[in-house]
Amino acid sequence: MFSFKVLSNDKEARTGELVTPHGSIKTPSFVAVGTRATVKALSSKDIHASGCRVIIANSYHLHLQPGGDIIEHMGGLHSFMGWEGPLITDSGGFQIFSLGAAKEHRVGKVAPIFPEDQDLGRHFHSKKGKSLVRVDDNGVEFVSYLDGSRHRFSPEQVIRLEQKLGADIVLVLDECTSPLHDYHYTNAAMERTNRWAVRAREEFGKISHNKQALMGIVQGGAYRDLREKSAIFISNLDFDGYAIGGSLGRSKEEMYRVLEWTIPILPPEKPRHLLGIGEVQDIFEVVKRGIDLVDCVIPNKFAQTGTFFSKNKERFRIHIQNSRFKNDPRPVEEGCGCHTCRHYSRAYLRHLFMAGEPLAMHLAAVHNFNFMESLMGQIRTAIKEKTLAELTRKWNSRGGSNRK
Repeated sequence: MFSFKVLSNDKEARTGELVTPHGSIKTPSFVAVGTRATVKALSSKDIHASGCRVIIANSYHLHLQPGGDIIEHMGGLHSFMGWEGPLITDSGGFQIFSLGAAKEHRVGKVAPIFPEDQDLGRHFHSKKGKSLVRVDDNGVEFVSYLDGSRHRFSPEQVIRLEQKLGADIVLVLDECTSPLHDYHYTNAAMERTNRWAVRAREEFGKISHNKQALMGIVQGGAYRDLREKSAIFISNLDFDGYAIGGSLGRSKEEMYRVLEWTIPILPPEKPRHLLGIGEVQDIFEVVKRGIDLVDCVIPNKFAQTGTFFSKNKERFRIHIQNSRFKNDPRPVEEGCGCHTCRHYSRAYLRHLFMAGEPLAMHLAAVHNFNFMESLMGQIRTAIKEKTLAELTRKWNSRGGSNRK
């Protein structure tokens, strides 16, 4: 029902095939974020048409609304959301972080791991707040952001919830830490995550019936000894795959070092998922270090603000609401085969955003997901042909340009 095979290598980068009960995933692959059983502004048909073959939903949000029992009654997540391809469910560990340390430390959700990334500053919390969670060795108690009701997650409860949701791949409960947490707290959180992993693994063995795969999560912040310790411990539990989560440091360079410490310890025959990373430049960097799956809300978040991916623009993006596009008859991306670029001009897209039309975000999301899938396809081809370094240089030279 579940298998992973490495097919080709270009140094540490690799292509593979991840087989699940609902289809196979060619890796490296971008995982669409469907937090509440929907990828914002897109239907399941739109996602499939983009080339994307896997979606990650969130157990925390689905527990609060509509609830695991309802989704189970409706036949599980696949049936509930009309998606026939592979599904992953996150445990809610990052949402616990968002309600806790993120509020206290003023760290936001998009590229939250790097406080110094000022370009994404609009997605950071503007002021510090009070934590809505309490973490202890038995699990997490949290307050619903919907109605103020109190809930509790234990490692076992999360596994039982994810079994009701019915995704192909499920993640264990973990405690994410902030880049602002010190060594002592990061170590305590990592040890707690490891203990939770043991409990989750035991519970999963009782109820899974081989219909799901279970991924362990490596924590440890940006501290080398903690990352290595966590990677060794989690690897020894023999999960079906391994995710790398939590704080990856205060800069992109620290993130790359964390991967260089962690990945060599993980079993090479198992898939590796880097949680919450999705900038174009970062995808090249993490793939060349051996990552197989990445997920991020950036294509959706950019679409909300009229930001379109573009391979020939500075930082691979254009902001369509800029006044210079109001009379521009060109598509967002010359040569792009997506529905948006084949049918609509920059001028029209700008008009939709300026007028506040709901169609605007939909068309932007269609383009952004097609762009991301095209990028991942080029990366897979380059790894097979052992030309990833050349492709990386080519893209970096484009992204450094400032052409219109």
